[in-house]
Amino acid sequence: MAAASAAFAADRQGRVLVASSRMEFRAKVLKGLAPEDLPAAEAAGGAEALMKLEESDFGTLVLDRQIQDLDVEELVATIRARYPHLNVVMPEREAAGEQLSLPWSRHSSAADSPSSNGAETSPIVQAGAAAWSALAAEEPEGPEAPAARPELFPGMIGVSRKMQQVYRLARLVAPRDTTVLIVGASGTGKELVARGIHELSRRSRGPFVVVNCAAIPESLLEAELFGFTRGAFTGAFQSRLGRIHAAHGGTLLLDEVGELPLSMQAKLLRFVQDGEVQRLGSADLFRVDVRLVAATNADLQQRVREKLFREDLYYRLAVFPLDLPPLRSRPEDVLPLAQHFLERFCQQGGIRQKSFSPLAANLLRQHPWPGNVRELQHSIERAFVLADGNDQIRAEDLVMPSEAA
Repeated sequence: MAAASAAFAADRQGRVLVASSRMEFRAKVLKGLAPEDLPAAEAAGGAEALMKLEESDFGTLVLDRQIQDLDVEELVATIRARYPHLNVVMPEREAAGEQLSLPWSRHSSAADSPSSNGAETSPIVQAGAAAWSALAAEEPEGPEAPAARPELFPGMIGVSRKMQQVYRLARLVAPRDTTVLIVGASGTGKELVARGIHELSRRSRGPFVVVNCAAIPESLLEAELFGFTRGAFTGAFQSRLGRIHAAHGGTLLLDEVGELPLSMQAKLLRFVQDGEVQRLGSADLFRVDVRLVAATNADLQQRVREKLFREDLYYRLAVFPLDLPPLRSRPEDVLPLAQHFLERFCQQGGIRQKSFSPLAANLLRQHPWPGNVRELQHSIERAFVLADGNDQIRAEDLVMPSEAA
């Protein structure tokens, strides 16, 4: 009981987070808060709400029942499991669709308040008093529950809090056909995350097709993506389906999507909007069933401001953004990753498993890894070769790419 009372007192001081894909919903909720309430924050979807809950403390979450990027029931279950002291409010929507029925009002009186002393009560407390009363009756005394086990994700290794958040979001969005935009520096594992989303989706038995937008010349990019018919251009001796069509029933990853030329962005936008493909040299339209995942190491919002990336295409791609943190910001993941790579090289070489000396392990932790996981993998491979017949990777075996150059 004492723990619940303390939590309720903390809730009164907590901020309000309003989560909705609709700007008008957020505006109405914020307008319904009384002036004396603590500042409220906004989230434009379920994914952003989860990230903000991870980053800051909130007392109350006002959640739109019509959230678009995640299944609302699964989202609420995840939030209640991870933040049991958070008061979750889901306002009802009137049949006319014009008003939100909130559990508080800007002009609420003392008679409307759950408080029995006649004093005016904060809308945050009004929204959460019943829930906290039930919690106080059920919550046992004693230490806090142990932290949940680190989640796993196909093809990925990481125990850090930041990567666990990425895994949770990726697992939530995987079963849906929501378009995902994976953002992160080179070498952080964007393609691995995209492949994991595919493996956890209902399309897992379908194809997983990767198109590196930066690696294909602009003159060939349209033909690669959309296909072409015989005679469409010089050298087109036979018709061919494009990569988009090849991904039918599965997932298409557009890697380095920020490198798409503007002329191709307009053609891609039509496919994203309508799900139709028109091959070069043909007037026929083909409808394809493809789940789209995009990845980039560029700041697409900055590119939009610089008129290098279409704003309408950006918002079509960034329905569900996933931000992969650089390796330097999660040092607790370095040694598990290094050990994984070392085990793989030992297995491939058919030799006994090696380990890292304490000094080598310390050097791995201290290096900033500007090349992220890819740099770490190459460093471990080089150390594996240099160690030769030794059972341990020593500090002198670790030559970082910058030092090797």
